[in-house]
Amino acid sequence: MLSYRHGFHAGNYADVLKHAILLQTLQLMHKKAKPLVYIDTHAGAGGYALTDDFAQKTGEYLDGVAKLWDKQDLPESLAEYVEAVKHFNHQQDELELYPGSPAMVDMHLADKDRMVLHELHGTDYQTLDEYFDGDRHVKVLNQDGLKGLIAAVPPLERRGIVLIDPSYEIKTDYQDVAHAIIQAHKRFATGVYMLWYPVVNREQTESMLQLLKNSGIKRQLRIEQAISADSNEFGMTAAGLWVINPPWQLDTIATEMLDYLEPLLGGQGGFTNVCWEVGE
Repeated sequence: MLSYRHGFHAGNYADVLKHAILLQTLQLMHKKAKPLVYIDTHAGAGGYALTDDFAQKTGEYLDGVAKLWDKQDLPESLAEYVEAVKHFNHQQDELELYPGSPAMVDMHLADKDRMVLHELHGTDYQTLDEYFDGDRHVKVLNQDGLKGLIAAVPPLERRGIVLIDPSYEIKTDYQDVAHAIIQAHKRFATGVYMLWYPVVNREQTESMLQLLKNSGIKRQLRIEQAISADSNEFGMTAAGLWVINPPWQLDTIATEMLDYLEPLLGGQGGFTNVCWEVGE
C-alpha cells in the first residue's frame, strides 16, 4: 500500500480532469464569503517535477496537461486550470512542474480558509510537510486518510471540500473508500465530497459506486472521461470524479470541459459522461 507514488502519473489526463474540476469547485464555493476547509485524504507530495525520473519513465503528462499547455481556444474552466499550472511553473514557457491537489488548492485558498492534508507514504509526507512548513492555515498529518477524514468532520466552518484520491492498490480500497464516505457524510452531510476513481476493471469500480448510490445520500454526480473502451486487459481506460453535493453549475461546467477534452485527450472507443446518478 505504501509503494504508490503519484509522480509517475502527474499531469496525465486523469489529473487534468481531477484538478480542473477541483479548481472550479473551489471557485464556486468561494462565491459565498464564508470560510471553508479543504480535506485531502491522500495528498501526495504536493507538487511534482515533470523532469524527474518518475514522470519521464512514463511520460503520461505528454498525453495530458502538455496537450493543453499552448492552446488558445480553451473554455474558461480549462484556461483557469492551465493558468494555475503556469503559475506553479513561475510563468516560464516550458512545462517542468506540476501542482498536486494541495498545491492547486493552496494557490486559490482564501485567507479565512484552511487545509487538512493526510499522507501515509513517508517520503511524500516529508516533502508535503516541508512544502507547507510554517503555514498556519495548513495541517499536514502522516496517517491513514480515511480514518483521518472521520476525525476531521464535522469541521468548525460547517463548509468544506473533501477530496478522496486513494491509490486503489489493493482491492479492499474500493469498499473501504465507499464506507468511509458514507460514515463521514453521516457526520457532515453538507460537505462536498469528491471521490476520484479509476476504471481498470469496470465491474470493480461500479461495485464501489453502487454502494454510494444505495446509501440514501442525495445529490450524487458522475463526471468521467474514458480514453478508450472498457477492457479486460491491464491498464486504466477511464477515470472520473464522483461528487456528492456539487455546487450549483458544476455539472454544466464539467460538460463544457469534457466536450473540449474528449477529442483532445481521448482515443478510439473513448467517451465522456456527466450524469446525475442520484438526484435531490
